[in-house]
Amino acid sequence: MAISLSTALSGMSAANERLRASSENLAAAAKRPESVEGQDQKQSDTLTREATNATTSVQVEKEIVEQRSATYAYVANLKVLQSQVRAEGALLDIKA
Repeated sequence: MAISLSTALSGMSAANERLRASSENLAAAAKRPESVEGQDQKQSDTLTREATNATTSVQVEKEIVEQRSATYAYVANLKVLQSQVRAEGALLDIKA
């Protein structure tokens, strides 16, 4: 029983790490600069904003999928942990 508890806790930890890493990736994508030197300001802002939105939107979509996947993995491992705790409780009730 201890092995399955350890496995569930490890899975929860891994899912939590995936969620943390994805959150950091989204934060980094939000901090990208929006101006380029060497062109007139209006044209530069328009081109940079379009390029930033194009590259960021793909990463944002990927990170949202990653966050949902990590959340589902966390919940699944939590359910395994809860089932194991209930099973151990029932076993203790039978032996008592």
